Amino acid sequence: MSSGYPVRLAGEALWLLPEKALYWPAQQALLIADVHFGKAAAYRRLGQPVPLGTTAANIEVLDQLLAKLPCRQLIFLGDFLHGPGSHAVGTLNALAEWRARHVDLPMTLIRGNHDKRAGDPPASLNIRVVPEPLLIGPFALQHEPDPHPERHVLAGHVHPVYRLHGRGRQSLRLACFRLGERLSLLPAFGAFTGGYPVEKDAHCRIFVVGDNEIWPVS
Repeated sequence: MSSGYPVRLAGEALWLLPEKALYWPAQQALLIADVHFGKAAAYRRLGQPVPLGTTAANIEVLDQLLAKLPCRQLIFLGDFLHGPGSHAVGTLNALAEWRARHVDLPMTLIRGNHDKRAGDPPASLNIRVVPEPLLIGPFALQHEPDPHPERHVLAGHVHPVYRLHGRGRQSLRLACFRLGERLSLLPAFGAFTGGYPVEKDAHCRIFVVGDNEIWPVS
């Protein structure tokens, strides 16, 4: 796993991580958006042929991040569970085992639109659930990318992706961070999520995730 890409935002030093997460060193906080645990299980219950092992893959990446970073808090920017069908026994058992490995780490979920449908995580996971925004330092931590009158917003929900164009008709669509003047978007952390194309303009910076690296778009 490679190191993060350092940026400054609202006067704070942050690391953009190629694992599609954000690390805030001053708070020793790991921020994750849109993990959508149990999404594949929910789709399979509807008879859709979707990948197996996405929950395990997401948990493995989380474990690796928590092993390499000094972390005092883990904050989910919404959409922890995908929906009512995410409460499959296998999904919840895997999450319980994962939580047991990090029993002393405070975790917070900022309730997103999918969390409202899925319901809060089981109480046994000991995850504090709060409405948006969660105000810490200069940031308003949210799920929805709505402006805040006083703070810089860090949000998820959109699952931003950016299309890089090569020669001819060649192009590549990659998950990205979109850092704006007052509102910034994190990519979806989940291994089984779609994406919404975003564009670059004079008022934002785009950083794409590829080949286990962070690449600024010039």
